[in-house]
Amino acid sequence: METNQPNNKEQGLIKMIQRMLNLIIVLVAFIVLLPLVIYNTDTISSWFKPANQKAVTPSFPEPKKSDEASKESTVSAFWQPKAMDAVADPALKEQVYYGRELIAHTAKYLGPNGSVLQITNGQNCQNCHLQAGTMAFGNNYGSVASTYPKYRARSGTSENIYKRVNDCFERSLNGKALDTSSKEMQAIVAYINHIGSNVSKGEKAVGSGLKDLAFLDRAADPMKGKLVYETKCQSCHQANGEGVLNPDNIEYSFPPLWGKHSFNDGAGLYRITNFAKYIKYNMPLGVTHENPQLTDEEAWDVSAYVLAQSRPHIAVPKDWPDITKKPIDHPFGPYADSFSEKQHKYGPFKPIVEKAKK
Repeated sequence: METNQPNNKEQGLIKMIQRMLNLIIVLVAFIVLLPLVIYNTDTISSWFKPANQKAVTPSFPEPKKSDEASKESTVSAFWQPKAMDAVADPALKEQVYYGRELIAHTAKYLGPNGSVLQITNGQNCQNCHLQAGTMAFGNNYGSVASTYPKYRARSGTSENIYKRVNDCFERSLNGKALDTSSKEMQAIVAYINHIGSNVSKGEKAVGSGLKDLAFLDRAADPMKGKLVYETKCQSCHQANGEGVLNPDNIEYSFPPLWGKHSFNDGAGLYRITNFAKYIKYNMPLGVTHENPQLTDEEAWDVSAYVLAQSRPHIAVPKDWPDITKKPIDHPFGPYADSFSEKQHKYGPFKPIVEKAKK
């Protein structure tokens, strides 16, 4: 009896350990399986449904749009150019593509070292009309095909697209007009007409032109603008506004803002309201109209500084035959009001607007 007593104790201990192990195994299995049961309740319950009863598919809230999706949604609210590959005719497609090439790389073909003609200052059309004239509020071509020909007070006549293009060549590119029958002019007009062909005649594309900018209560200040230029513009356009010419001496990677290779004083951007809008919503390079970097005051002041610098002059005595139609910021007299040439150039513009209303 005494010899069997330890064995009985050992057996009892072994059985107790086995029961504890079994309990642990059950608990572990329960912990592991419980989440699976919870997340698959509908599937499990469907096993016990009658054959003719359909299982209900659980519904989940739709995920929030990503930043990229939101961006795409915002972009889609503005005019987008007609796709280049939508041209069916091979000859017309080639012409349209050449037109885009001329807009994007004007200097390569028509600049001082151009391969076709040497008739411009070396800038490209897309220096002013961003992304080859397709960027929202980047001075794009969205409304050109739909609104031309149209009356323009600057010339006092009805103008077609050829006239409008040559205005840019003579003013913004400080060059000579293209022959309207030339291969280059025909290609440029074909491109502009094509990308804007998705806008109904007489309508204006959403996001075309330049985005409005509120007037300051004071005149724009060139000296304040100089500080803005030095901190936010000079790294690209250089200290003397001469821009950066590519090593090939054909195109500018950053265009000159004043000096002999810049736009002349007859260009649309020589008007400060246009230049300030353009700068506010497109510069420094990379910003968009939805996320501008400059404050309103910085945009007005840096525009005043740039436009105060010397640049080529163009004699256009036939501009604004009716002086009552002159824009409030046209920098040259005579005017239909008594405000000075300086105020018409730099502001403040609110008194001029109020006087015109009266």
